[in-house]
Amino acid sequence: MIRYIKFIFIALLGLCLLVVALANRAPVEVRLLPGDLAALTGFSWAAELPLFLVIFGGIVVGVLIGFVWEWLREMKHRSTASTKAREVARLERELAVLRDAKGAAPQDDVLALLEQPRSK
Repeated sequence: MIRYIKFIFIALLGLCLLVVALANRAPVEVRLLPGDLAALTGFSWAAELPLFLVIFGGIVVGVLIGFVWEWLREMKHRSTASTKAREVARLERELAVLRDAKGAAPQDDVLALLEQPRSK
C-alpha cells in the first residue's frame, strides 16, 4: 500500500515539475558577473537558458550544498562513533581473554547469563 502511495506522490511531483517547466520555457540571460564588475575585470560570461533550467539548477545546487554542509557538520560525530566502536571491540577481546584465563564457569545462573557474549 505504501509503495503505491509513493508512486502516486512521485507521479504527482513529476507532473508538477513538468507543468512548471512548460510554463517557464522563455529564455533568460544568465551572467556570471554584473555588468559593471564585468567591465572592470574584463571577464564577461553569459548564456541564454530556459528559465525552468535556471530554477531547477538552483534547487539542485542548493540541495547539494546542504548535503555537503551536513556531511561536514556530522564528521566529528562519525569520528567519535568509530573510535568508540574500536574501543568496545578492544574491551570485548580483552574480556574474552580474561574469561579464557579464568577458565572456571560461574557459580550462579544470573552471572552465567550476564557473562554470555552478546550476539551482533
